[in-house]
Amino acid sequence: MRETHLLVLGAGSVGKRQLSNFSSLGCMVSAMDPRGDRLTEAAQLVPLVKSFLDLESALSQASIFSGAVVCSPPKFHVEQALAVLERGLPVLLEKPVSPDAESAACLVETVRRRQIPLLLDYTFRWWPPIRELRSRLEQGVVGKVLHVRGIMSAHLADWHPWERYQDFFMASRELGGGALLDESHFIDLMIWLFGMPVEVFAKVERLSSLEIQTDDNVDAWLCCPQGVRIFVHLDLYGRPHERSITVTGEQGTLQWSFEANSLRFGRSSAQEWEETRYSCERNDMFIDAAKEFLQIIDTGQRPSCSIEDGYAVLRVIEAMRQSSATGRVVAMDSPC
Repeated sequence: MRETHLLVLGAGSVGKRQLSNFSSLGCMVSAMDPRGDRLTEAAQLVPLVKSFLDLESALSQASIFSGAVVCSPPKFHVEQALAVLERGLPVLLEKPVSPDAESAACLVETVRRRQIPLLLDYTFRWWPPIRELRSRLEQGVVGKVLHVRGIMSAHLADWHPWERYQDFFMASRELGGGALLDESHFIDLMIWLFGMPVEVFAKVERLSSLEIQTDDNVDAWLCCPQGVRIFVHLDLYGRPHERSITVTGEQGTLQWSFEANSLRFGRSSAQEWEETRYSCERNDMFIDAAKEFLQIIDTGQRPSCSIEDGYAVLRVIEAMRQSSATGRVVAMDSPC
């Protein structure tokens, strides 16, 4: 059996992380990025087999690769993933699938037609406290779920301290930045945990003085099956940072915190919590997703986070945009 050789498209922050992770898992790695300085930086981190400045040059040698990892800004996700799939290579695609649902639908159709696996990298699905949260909800520990609150608040200037946030793709509407798209982790998690919403109401806007072209504030209310009410807040200006999910049911409350790296359960009126602390680190969820991708390459198993999951997220995002523009509640027309 030949050694696994992966092509990583995009050598920015997440691209370098993927190159390092797959290299640590014993894979050969090559990289493509239109910026030569990023390729030079990547080559200083891991031994690159090959470096390419454009997609065409990279895919002209598609036969030497076992799969590809798409780490470019969201604007390029669909174009690059389609090109890789048409050459018969499995894909690990960074989230979101695309800036819009229409282009994502093309990718859904291609994956179905070609029957080539695509794993979507909504990494929090591999985060141990989130997995335990889901398991406990399936066990019914809080009883009937009534209300959920998800918060992602983190100042954009803190994300990549080695570069000006104004130069980061997150500041660009054209490249697919902004709180709604990039932090759609939380939309994916809400669908994964509670099902596709039936109604959406949202405000998507720019409130802060950050020098960006994109939204930096999202407040959304989702009505999900079985009457679950969900509030999601996303922002790019908050300090201290907070990433948390609180699930309140008839028999108690489950609360996950990324900063505390904990999951706790309470069922009394007092501040008494049964708390579990975790030792996992942020890169662990990227590693676990990478391991699944390697299993997919080897066995052809069905991805646990699929292109259909990513399309569902974008359908909700489109409904949120529509609601924000019209000031109305938007009904999701059919299950995804």
